[in-house]
Amino acid sequence: MINFLWKTAGIISLALAIIGIVTPLLPTTPFLLLTAFCWAKSDKKLYEKLLNSPYLGEYIKNYKEKKKIPLKTKIISLVFLWTALTVSFCFLKTAWALAILSAVAIAVTWHILKI
Repeated sequence: MINFLWKTAGIISLALAIIGIVTPLLPTTPFLLLTAFCWAKSDKKLYEKLLNSPYLGEYIKNYKEKKKIPLKTKIISLVFLWTALTVSFCFLKTAWALAILSAVAIAVTWHILKI
């Protein structure tokens, strides 16, 4: 049952990663990393297939082997992140939601810049 849950989580995160390729508000690499993590725990064949994928494997290999994100990708990611967050801030009315969103935004920004 646990393997089924890991595989399912991997499929969902893979779908989000693929949507993220064409949708600027969804990040691709974090979802692919989550997919790799889930499938590494549940199904080595799916994990290897993902790593060897000509389209998606490069994202994971760049992160895993080089531990870096190209500067252009960082800039684009941060611009889209903060644009989406700014729009979200306009709709949030509660202080705790603003605080949580701000903390997440700062953490994600720090992580992207650190890599």
